[in-house]
Amino acid sequence: QVQLVESGGGLVQAGGSLRLSCAASGRTFSSSAMGWFRQAPEKEREFVATISRSLGLTYYADSVKGRFTISRDNAKTTVYLQMNRLKPEDTAVYYCVAGTYATIKSRYDYWGQGTQVTVSS
Repeated sequence: QVQLVESGGGLVQAGGSLRLSCAASGRTFSSSAMGWFRQAPEKEREFVATISRSLGLTYYADSVKGRFTISRDNAKTTVYLQMNRLKPEDTAVYYCVAGTYATIKSRYDYWGQGTQVTVSS
């Protein structure tokens, strides 16, 4: 079992930055790939980024590549999403996930409650 709690969301102007954190509890953090998905109003939940469990391999959605960086600290059982050069279209609820290194929702067994990110123009 893995419990995930996100923090760091908020309101920011376009061009600004935010860092999301996801604190994980449970015994399987180090053996899980971690990732972030997001869901904007009236849109499907979409993949944002993922990081593998040990080698630190990362993969990003094209829409965030070059602007967002995912990282993890296995000692702190925490995963981060650094978001730079934010755009209004990044506005969404961001969900932390744990599971298998993949870009599809069904490969992730555990989901956090989500944290709201709002980017004003």
